[in-house]
Amino acid sequence: MIEISTSILSVKEEDSVKTFYNLETAKTDYFHIDVMDGKFVENNTSKIMQKYSEKIKQISNTPLDVHLMVDDVNKYIEEYIPIAPSYITFHVEACKNKQDVFKCIEKIKKNNIKVGISLKPQTSIEEIYEFLPYIHLVLVMTVEPGKGGQKLISYTLDKIKDVKKYIENNSLDTYIEADGGINLETAKDVINSGADILVSGSAIINADNYKKVIEKMRRI
Repeated sequence: MIEISTSILSVKEEDSVKTFYNLETAKTDYFHIDVMDGKFVENNTSKIMQKYSEKIKQISNTPLDVHLMVDDVNKYIEEYIPIAPSYITFHVEACKNKQDVFKCIEKIKKNNIKVGISLKPQTSIEEIYEFLPYIHLVLVMTVEPGKGGQKLISYTLDKIKDVKKYIENNSLDTYIEADGGINLETAKDVINSGADILVSGSAIINADNYKKVIEKMRRI
């Protein structure tokens, strides 16, 4: 079954506890934590996402899906290890070379956290193929990372199809997550392209009924 990872990027701090509780009761599969450093992407959400992550761990059993959009990947991996998320995903573009990527993979895995690698829309999918046997998740950005509420870029669906084919042809046990512009209108195309986990923010957070949207998206 398709899983839903709800991005909490647009959650207002004064409403956060109530929103997190309502998302849990709506049975989101994950809380998607968009960590930005103001360098790799323009926005800086590092402090508020750290605060939200700690708050969620105190009040909820729903796992965290951490997406690092940062230059200093190693630093932020260390920050999130104590929170014990289900996934830590980092961007291949933030790493200097192949050895750097493998060091990050090893650091996350040795702390019993699942590893994801993400890539921007313009980055070739072939750049991550060699890492797929060593990770649990590939996150295909379907918008430019850094801002919420963007429209899905249509050519990224082909990237999802290509990586799905590669995973199947090589008998890999790697999930595909898609992030950006996913709502009730675009979810079907993303799922049909091969995604296993959908990241959705605005479409859920701005809805009157979280549960209804999550259930529809899951079964679309």
